[in-house]
Amino acid sequence: MTTTAPRLGNALARLLVLAAALLGTLLAGAAPASAHAALTGSDPKDGAVVATAPKEVNLTFSEQVAMSADAIRVLDPAGRRADTGEIRDLCSGSVVRYGVELRAGLPDGTYTVAWQAVSSDSHPVAGAFTFSIGAPSTTSVALPDQAPGGGLVGTLYGVARYVSYAGFAVLVGGGAFVLACWPRGASVRAVQQTVVRGWLALTGATLALLLLRAPYTGSGKLADAFDLAGLKAVLETKTGAALTSRLLLLGAAALFVAVLFGAYARRTDPKEKKDLAFGLALGGTVVAAGIAGTWALAEHASTGLQPGVAMPVDILHLLAVAAWLGGLTVLLVALYRAPSVERSAVERFSKVAFGSVAVLAATGLYQSWRQVGSWSALTGTRYGQLLLVKIGLMAVLLGIAWISRRWTRRLADPASRETGTTDEDSEGGVDGTTGEGSDGATDEGSDGAVDGTTDKASTASGAEIAASVSTISRAGSELGSEPGSGTAGAPETVDPARAAQLARQRAAVATATRKRERDADPERAGLRRSVLTEAAVAVVLLAVTTVLTSTEPGRTEEEAGRSTSASGPAAVPDRPVDIRLPFDTGGVDGKGVVRLSLDPGRTGANALHIFVERPNGKPLDVPEIKVALTLEAKDVGPLPVAPDRIQTGHWSASGVQIPMPGDWKIQVTVRTSDIDQTTIDKNVKIG
Repeated sequence: MTTTAPRLGNALARLLVLAAALLGTLLAGAAPASAHAALTGSDPKDGAVVATAPKEVNLTFSEQVAMSADAIRVLDPAGRRADTGEIRDLCSGSVVRYGVELRAGLPDGTYTVAWQAVSSDSHPVAGAFTFSIGAPSTTSVALPDQAPGGGLVGTLYGVARYVSYAGFAVLVGGGAFVLACWPRGASVRAVQQTVVRGWLALTGATLALLLLRAPYTGSGKLADAFDLAGLKAVLETKTGAALTSRLLLLGAAALFVAVLFGAYARRTDPKEKKDLAFGLALGGTVVAAGIAGTWALAEHASTGLQPGVAMPVDILHLLAVAAWLGGLTVLLVALYRAPSVERSAVERFSKVAFGSVAVLAATGLYQSWRQVGSWSALTGTRYGQLLLVKIGLMAVLLGIAWISRRWTRRLADPASRETGTTDEDSEGGVDGTTGEGSDGATDEGSDGAVDGTTDKASTASGAEIAASVSTISRAGSELGSEPGSGTAGAPETVDPARAAQLARQRAAVATATRKRERDADPERAGLRRSVLTEAAVAVVLLAVTTVLTSTEPGRTEEEAGRSTSASGPAAVPDRPVDIRLPFDTGGVDGKGVVRLSLDPGRTGANALHIFVERPNGKPLDVPEIKVALTLEAKDVGPLPVAPDRIQTGHWSASGVQIPMPGDWKIQVTVRTSDIDQTTIDKNVKIG
């Protein structure tokens, strides 16, 4: 008879707790999802002071965005709406620009422009800036501290995305494992439960994403998840269509699972089973590719560079991940929960995993080039740094997989076993039960012994099992001596309760025996440990992948930085020079934005104001900030400027002399600690 492996024990619990801790640390440190699209320009510009009220406010983005009816709001100093509320599409060719008209007769003062949109890769992006009419003034406008896609809704949305990836991997990888590696697993209850749970997880997570989509990209309020108007608006978007398509495909996946664990598992005729397996493989591949396509059509692959190539590559990447990690999950469950797994099944999965890794390497290399684009982006952007973490985890996972492969070879090589069983004798399961007889029992009666071990190994249960057997024997004698027993010694009537108790005792002894036999197999125990470690690392790897899909790619981040560092606005005699410079010193609290104003922005004496802000727009106090002006065309400078600290995040200098007109380079050095500082620069035309 086949042996039953022990259930997940303390080792599994410890590894899963460790993986959960690493996962929590990773997700807790992950910022709210940033998107491809970035604001590259505006009219009026951020911080500008205009003489008369403009007719409209225009925003220019790095790529296409989806704008709702309330996406751009202009608020006067008192916090009242100063716009008409009608969004104008001003896009032309490759220029992505939207605007909103302003009301007539606006008074002087400082106005706040708050905007929110959804980028073409489905992630929300928002921001705000100010401009002044006539002269700056105080403003009562208070912008929300919560970043787009943040808060409780953002956390729940991120969890749902992670669960959807995990469910997809288990559903697709588990089905592939059964069809390609272990057909007998279709009738194993533990395997059936695992794959069905993968389907349930993916379906539930998809429904959650659909409901959370409106508040995730809009209000950020959890109560709006059940707003039917918001749900209707989501269904009209690209992401809503992708999620709806995924639900429809999951209906087909449910049929696949039902046939796999129903008709396929019951087939006994080899030809019929082979034909049905071919149909399931073909239909399952189409459904799996379709489900993977719902991610490719709505996220990073659908926008940016070469989307026509990137989307098929992304589908292959997701399918390879599922075949490897999902199959690994089912193998782990089989090793711990199922009857003995055939050695050939483990060897076939090893080949499938190798092929999946090859596909992952090829598709991952292309995706890395497409999303990162340069060595500087690989180390200098969050996306690149996360990608390096993912590569490191992949290397660790491959190392553990190599160890698992060695254990698999030892299982296949009887010479490495202490028992010295031949290949023909050990063709039963992964635990090497004998091939003669359906239950793999040895001649000596060590029924179900793992790896063809001798009586000494198979009777390792010792006094515990002997005592249990003695108890059962006594119980059997008592049953045989019940009143009313026949002349032949067979009882005419048996107490049902006593018989049930006896059956439970026999089952307990059999379970203890099988557990002892399973634990006595060092090869199988080693394989279980290595596969378990693989699964724990895979949990963290999947978390990194989930965060990567919601992070702005390094190529886009660098391009946005170059666009903001390009030539500044042309200065005119009645308007100051206003520039915006992002910085990152690399230390704690080292990221932010410098807003610099040079008034009146012409030759002669100027007033310099510097505002240092955090990424969320709040003032950032830094120990030191320095400015230098250089006119490279005339070999003038650098002319140092030492501004004085006025208040938190505000520095100022008066009488800054600009000796002649030209394209001046303004260099700003920001120091955020004793050792962390950076210098950023921008060219502006003065005069």
